[in-house]
Amino acid sequence: MARGRISRLSVRDIRFPTSLGGHGSDAMHTDPDYSAAYVILETDAEDGLKGYGITFTLGRGTEVVVCAVNALAHHVLNRDVGDIVGDFRGFYRQLTSDGQLRWIGPEKGVVHLATAAVLNAVWDLWAKQEGKPLWKLLVDMDPRRLLSCIDFRYITDVLTEEEAHEILQRGQVGKRERGARETPDVDEHHVSTEEQMLTEGYPAYTTSCAWLGYPDATLQQLCSEALKDGWTRFKVKVGADLQDDIRRCRLIRNMIGPEKTLMMDANQRWDVPEAVEWMARLAEFRPLWIEEPTSPDDILGHAAISKALAPLGIGVATGEQCHNRVIFKQLLQAKALQFLQIDSCRLGSVNENLAVLLMAKKFDVPVCPHAGGVGLCELVQHLIIFDFISVSASLKDR
Repeated sequence: MARGRISRLSVRDIRFPTSLGGHGSDAMHTDPDYSAAYVILETDAEDGLKGYGITFTLGRGTEVVVCAVNALAHHVLNRDVGDIVGDFRGFYRQLTSDGQLRWIGPEKGVVHLATAAVLNAVWDLWAKQEGKPLWKLLVDMDPRRLLSCIDFRYITDVLTEEEAHEILQRGQVGKRERGARETPDVDEHHVSTEEQMLTEGYPAYTTSCAWLGYPDATLQQLCSEALKDGWTRFKVKVGADLQDDIRRCRLIRNMIGPEKTLMMDANQRWDVPEAVEWMARLAEFRPLWIEEPTSPDDILGHAAISKALAPLGIGVATGEQCHNRVIFKQLLQAKALQFLQIDSCRLGSVNENLAVLLMAKKFDVPVCPHAGGVGLCELVQHLIIFDFISVSASLKDR
């Protein structure tokens, strides 16, 4: 297939004034304007297809990401798309190892957000050229080809390429046999993991009714509407004021009832001892997890919180501001999280997220992606559907 050369890269700074209504507000980000650096790749191919990629931002600073995208553009322009996807690991490393730009990273911060936007656009273009949604491109890909997209540098002490191949091989067998094995009297085709996703979809939760800046009347109205729409899993923002948290959590738990799932998110607000003390006070509302209880860089702090909250039956979830696969590796090694949250735009696009999904499988930690934001749900659904079909084959705690 003639895929064409990338002839143009454009990037836009797009912002929505969500702060006006308190949408997206939490204990640390009180006035977010949900935004995106929006990349468009065009080629000289006759098909006219374009690749679209984004990274998510909160308003101010989006212009900085746009600058970083433009600084990376020379790695992309005039490159043959077939050459890029034919050596995707090499292209990923070229972007992340730019001898000058990596000094303001490496593989973290603004330059990595920009890398994610560019790579998301490349993956979008590749999937379109193959005539498939991204999840299907990944599911159908030969395991060796898939692994050739991943940079295993810095993680081979916990996951080698051969171990990753074994995981994917088991997934290949599972895709064909799992349904027949679990339901022997039902046609295998109709209970395969892929068919299950197409017919039933993937479980989801909502945060939309419990942003921290919402007054109680709005919270109650939106929670009531979510219940009518069939939601069974709810997340509430906490961390600014303990008594306010207790009141709001009681209000939500009373509305959703004892059987539905409640999660909490502190968005990095607390010190480690404070997180343990605060959650001990909120334990009566039986949260499944506390998300981002402290600094996203504090691996040992997360481990201490996890250990302290385990007797209360509360897990720790984190990942939306986890810089890269190396930090995720250490969180897993330290048993610092019970729920791993990949992000389509914080990590280095699909390439780096694939590495993290495979590590999570090895450590048997469920993945519950970070979504919300501009386009994050639309992006991450492809990754988690791939994870279910080809890697985890489980919906437990997901």
